[in-house]
Amino acid sequence: MATTSFRIGAARLLARQWRQLHSTVSNHKSWNTGKVNHIAIACPDLDKATTLYRDVLKAKVSEKQAMPEQGVTIVFVELGDTKIELLHPLGEKSPIANFLEKNKNGGLHHICLEVDNISAAMENIKSQKIRTITESPSIGAHGKPVIFLHPKDCNGVLIELEEV
Repeated sequence: MATTSFRIGAARLLARQWRQLHSTVSNHKSWNTGKVNHIAIACPDLDKATTLYRDVLKAKVSEKQAMPEQGVTIVFVELGDTKIELLHPLGEKSPIANFLEKNKNGGLHHICLEVDNISAAMENIKSQKIRTITESPSIGAHGKPVIFLHPKDCNGVLIELEEV
């Protein structure tokens, strides 16, 4: 009798846990991570960095693009199916200026991963206790929504998600 009661109790517990798990999973919208879109490098001298990639390494580089709302000037370096984004500070409150104060020679700033649904990705990521730098996405250099994940929650790496 006790064994039967235990089995019934265990079955009810498993059923309740399954319903909770299923309702949690079904409440999250579907999203997928795609490929690496670009690797961003902060540069103290954007012209020098552009020359390196264009003239020395023979890569295709874009024109400079000022993005005042993000406090950066960028140049994209095309390498097959991925890109390098060269970043240089634009304005006094540029986050890149802060980075270059700590890293005088520049260096790896962030990696950008493609996602197919940035809203669903943010909802899921925040539910996993991963912080974002801003509360909502902004429009990035490619004219698409982007959000940055806090490096302290991502193994020391600043990760940008871009909806494609």
